Amino acid sequence: MKIIVDADATPKNALEICRTAAKDFSVPLITVASFNHRIESDQHVMVGNAPQEADTQVVNLTAGGDIVVTQDWGLAAMVLGKGAKALSPVGRVFREETIDFLLEEREIKARFRRGGGRTRGPKKRTAQDDINFKKNLYYLLTTH
Repeated sequence: MKIIVDADATPKNALEICRTAAKDFSVPLITVASFNHRIESDQHVMVGNAPQEADTQVVNLTAGGDIVVTQDWGLAAMVLGKGAKALSPVGRVFREETIDFLLEEREIKARFRRGGGRTRGPKKRTAQDDINFKKNLYYLLTTH
């Protein structure tokens, strides 16, 4: 088992929680990000900035039983399909039984925006997000 972080969009607080958890559970931590991001990590994989390049690398590194941290619902669906677990930086555990609904919601919102509509962006990160993320990351690590 390893923790793989889609570090292009993972907040620093969540990345720090991942570092601590990896040490606490003696599991490898791999971060993946484009060269546009400055990530300090013992096992960092730097990729180009082409669309989906980091996501492709995350999928290639993922095996069953791994934990992937990402806020990308499409990437979460792909790693769930490989038997890995997926967790968002705010602590949402992605599940096979609900991922199709999330992807459908994403498509409906994208279609609405293409038609000129506006949707809200992500909420500002809170201290509660860090608490939820740590709780669920540790839960996934203990229930592998």
